[in-house]
Amino acid sequence: MMLEAPEALDLAQRKAEPMASPTKRRGKAGALAAAVAVALLGAGIYAGIRDRADAEATLTVDTNAAAVPVVDVVSPQGSAADQALKLPGQTIAFTDTPIYARTNGYLTHWYFDIGAHVQKGQLLAEIETPELDQQLRQARADLATAQANAKLAGITAQRTSNLLKSQSVSTQERDNAAGAYTADEAIVASRQADEARLEELQSYENVYAPFDGTVTARNTDVGALINAGAGGLATELFHMTATKTLRIYVAVPEIYSPAMHVGATTTVTLDEYPDETFHGTLVRTNDAINPASRTLLVEVDVDNADGKLLPGSYVFVHFSLPGRTQSVVVPSNTLLFRSEGLRVGVVRNGNAELVPITIGRDYGDSVEVLSGLNLTDKVIINPSDSLVGGTPVRVADSKPAKAG
Repeated sequence: MMLEAPEALDLAQRKAEPMASPTKRRGKAGALAAAVAVALLGAGIYAGIRDRADAEATLTVDTNAAAVPVVDVVSPQGSAADQALKLPGQTIAFTDTPIYARTNGYLTHWYFDIGAHVQKGQLLAEIETPELDQQLRQARADLATAQANAKLAGITAQRTSNLLKSQSVSTQERDNAAGAYTADEAIVASRQADEARLEELQSYENVYAPFDGTVTARNTDVGALINAGAGGLATELFHMTATKTLRIYVAVPEIYSPAMHVGATTTVTLDEYPDETFHGTLVRTNDAINPASRTLLVEVDVDNADGKLLPGSYVFVHFSLPGRTQSVVVPSNTLLFRSEGLRVGVVRNGNAELVPITIGRDYGDSVEVLSGLNLTDKVIINPSDSLVGGTPVRVADSKPAKAG
């Protein structure tokens, strides 16, 4: 079958097309792959640039955040209702007296030794005073002589006065007689005073207890020469103490002095009686601060009628301190000691501020703040010594303040 020329040409072209189609397809595929590669390369470059910018931004944020100090804070607490102040002291006998002789002589007898409980007026010892006895006898003789002379002078003065009426004596003689009588009367008074003095000294031959108490020392014995102080040091015969009431002197720190009121009750403890307390009363203070120790001296009296407490014992006195409603309590590790005064760091609006404060009582691990802080403040714990007001800070955690 014979085809026409156009048909033959189309057939020839169709037969030739399968031979050229794979080459064209490969060219298109290569161009597409190149385009995809370029797109991927551009996307990679863009992603790298964007990641680097993001990293730089993140680093900047982290650096700025790391530059802001992180601080721990506490909230102040209200002052405790009542606090107990425990201070050491030493018991002292209410009356502590050495007993001396008032006359010279020799001890002939003593009646009480150490530890004896005696009553006021009881005889403690007897002293023999031979020299004093002789002086007293002489004084009495001199008094008798003076009284006799005064009696005679009185009779003479009376007679002279009567004779003057009859002009038997002169006025001068009457006056002389009256003056002699007056002088003799004065001599009698002097002799009487001397006798009374020696009798008083003789009465000191007996040594009596001046108050109810305990003999804590006996420093003499029978036959000892007793010197009342004439020409040498006086000899202490006995030592006595009155212990029905004991005194305790306590040095109270100046910061607590306003809380010391006369009449306040206290409790006393000591190691000898660990499970027992004794009650005392604050009876007086010296109303002055010791400039050396910055303390106020107070006296506490303790009833010791049963004699359980001994003078010289080491004790602890417990004072009750009323709380202050206007004060707050913060830990001691929040304080900053600066040249301009005591400060604490407080976080306000994201910044640290240095606030001046006035402290009251020191509880050891915490202190009482009288002014400068409120219960709502956030106080920085362990602030840096280089902390400056206005420094930005971040709060890590909030903890309650611990009262002392």
